[in-house]
Amino acid sequence: MTTSGSPRPADPQGHSAHPASEFQKLLRAQRVWDVELPGFDPAAAPAAPLPLFRTWFAEAVGAGQAEPHTMGLATVAEDGGPDVRTVMLHDADERGWHFASHASSRKGRQLAARPEAALHFYWASQGRQIRIRGRITTAPHAESLAGLHARSTGALAAALVGRQSEVLDSYEELERSSSAAWDRAQAEPDADAPTWTLYVLEPLEAEFFQGDARRRHVRLRYRRARADQAWTRELLWP
Repeated sequence: MTTSGSPRPADPQGHSAHPASEFQKLLRAQRVWDVELPGFDPAAAPAAPLPLFRTWFAEAVGAGQAEPHTMGLATVAEDGGPDVRTVMLHDADERGWHFASHASSRKGRQLAARPEAALHFYWASQGRQIRIRGRITTAPHAESLAGLHARSTGALAAALVGRQSEVLDSYEELERSSSAAWDRAQAEPDADAPTWTLYVLEPLEAEFFQGDARRRHVRLRYRRARADQAWTRELLWP
C-alpha cells in the first residue's frame, strides 16, 4: 500500500505501474484562478439572490469575463437521467432566470415532461460560480416572439430554420435551409417562429460560490420551499 507522495510500484521491467499520460501532464500543468480574486462577505449579502446575481454579473462584465451571459442548463432526460447543454441568459428579473429554445427541441420536450431545471454560471475571471435550481414556466408566445425580434437577423434566421435536435441527413441540407431562413428573416423581420419559446426558471435554491486561493471558498446558499416564501440563507462547507 502506497501513501500519498510515495513512488508508484514498478513492474518487472522497471516501468511505473500507472505512468501519467501526456494528457494528464497537460491537464495538471493548467493553472486555476491565476488572477487576484475578489473578496465576498456573505453577511453583507442581500436577503434575496436576484440583487446579488445582478451585482456579480456586472462585476464579471467589468472584469472582462468572456461571454458571462452563457450558462449550463441541466434538465431531466427522457430516461430519467441528467442532460446538460450551454444556453444564453435572456433576462433575470423578479419572475426568474430567462432562456429560450424551441418547444420541439430535445430540451423543450424534456421541460414539457418535467418542468424543472438547474442553471450553472462559471466566471473564471473572478473565481465565481452560481448554481440555481427551480421550477420552469413558459412565457406567452407574444413575449417569446418580442424577445426574438429584438435580437439579430441571425438569431431570427436560426429560429426559422427550426428542427433543433432532429437528425440531419447532410450538411448541405442545413446550408439550404439556413439560406432560405436568412432570406426570410431579412424580408420579414417580424416573422413568426411557432415553436420558439421563452422559458423562465423560478428559483427555489441559489448558491453563490466565491473561490479562495487557499481553498477556503465561500459558499452562500439561498433556499425556500415555495416561491411565495421568504429566503433562508446559510453557509456551506467548501
